[in-house]
Amino acid sequence: MNPEDIEYEPVSVKAVLAEMKDTAELLIDLSYSAVLHGNEDLAAEVLDLEERMDILQLQARMSLMMAARSPEDAEELAPVLGVVGAAEKISDAAGDIAKVVIEDIGLPDAIRAALPEAVETTIRCELTDESPYAGRTLGDINMETETGVRVVAIHRAGEWVTNPDHETALRADDVLLLRGRDDGLQTVHEAATGLRYDPPDVPESTIEDLERAVDSIVLMKDMSELAVDLAYGAVLFDSEGVAEEVEELEAEVDALKSRFEAWTLRAASRVEDPVSLRGLVQLAGATEMISDAALEIAEGVLRGIDAHPVVAAAVKESDEVIIRLRVAPRSDLAEATLGDRRVKTETGMRVIAVRRAGGREWVVSPGSETRLHGGDLIIAKGTRAGAERLGELVGDEREFDE
Repeated sequence: MNPEDIEYEPVSVKAVLAEMKDTAELLIDLSYSAVLHGNEDLAAEVLDLEERMDILQLQARMSLMMAARSPEDAEELAPVLGVVGAAEKISDAAGDIAKVVIEDIGLPDAIRAALPEAVETTIRCELTDESPYAGRTLGDINMETETGVRVVAIHRAGEWVTNPDHETALRADDVLLLRGRDDGLQTVHEAATGLRYDPPDVPESTIEDLERAVDSIVLMKDMSELAVDLAYGAVLFDSEGVAEEVEELEAEVDALKSRFEAWTLRAASRVEDPVSLRGLVQLAGATEMISDAALEIAEGVLRGIDAHPVVAAAVKESDEVIIRLRVAPRSDLAEATLGDRRVKTETGMRVIAVRRAGGREWVVSPGSETRLHGGDLIIAKGTRAGAERLGELVGDEREFDE
């Protein structure tokens, strides 16, 4: 469906904003994955998802305009309109990243060879009628436990399922976006399609210090994705503290982008064809646009403008919270890893970032081996009950933001 074909129909502003948030995060994730793995199929899905975001923006704008019945309404809705406009910038930036692959703007062929071992591969495959997965839920298949592969999104008959869970049923002709290690992907791809999955050949790098550039790309992806996640959280949960973290992240991404541009310019003087690095320049610019858009999303909260009552009511009914917690030096989590304390299993909370004590160092997407220290600031998502349990683990120095 084209955006110009959209007509007004009553929709939940909260539902649209939530879908825009999920779509924005997925756009960032898939666009960077397309670049890192040189995957044109993923890049094409990004452009399709970008069109979906255009439709969501129009629906949100129309609903917000219908909700404005007084100058007071307009004042309260203005920050929400800002969120919608910033979402457009995010989707445009993700599209620019995807076009680096589709339009062959210029990218080192050996970029995949320089990927850190921790970076998983994302692929696209289409489910066949004969697949043992067809007609079953993800919970029934138990794919992630059995293979280490998870379904990050489903493209179904022109619609998107951006947050599939254990109750999501798979259907024949679904396009699955899968993430995992190559061996697990081979198993799932063959079960889904009946065809063998062969990882692409990876040429050796002819560019000095390419690993450093790839590390920067991965970090830019993680930090910009986190900034967008926190920015939407700041709006949905009216949290000034979370909004301030977005401000910190935006500054970090700007600094990272500057260093990445400097590396690209130095590398251009050492390669036979400098134009082959042009895509890296576009990637850096798109990354800055994403982090700037995240700050725009959080701007209303930073200015102390209250959310519109319809948004506040929806947030009050929500069971999900984003919290910031300071780890007390003598708490159960001090000097322990997230895996040691089984934080996700015991509390149901997912730690999405850690900001180290006494500085601006971030650990984005921390894993089970991430060790916490007294004074660290952790940011986590989950239920209110889980937040209380996590608060007990970190000690008395709490900074709940709901």
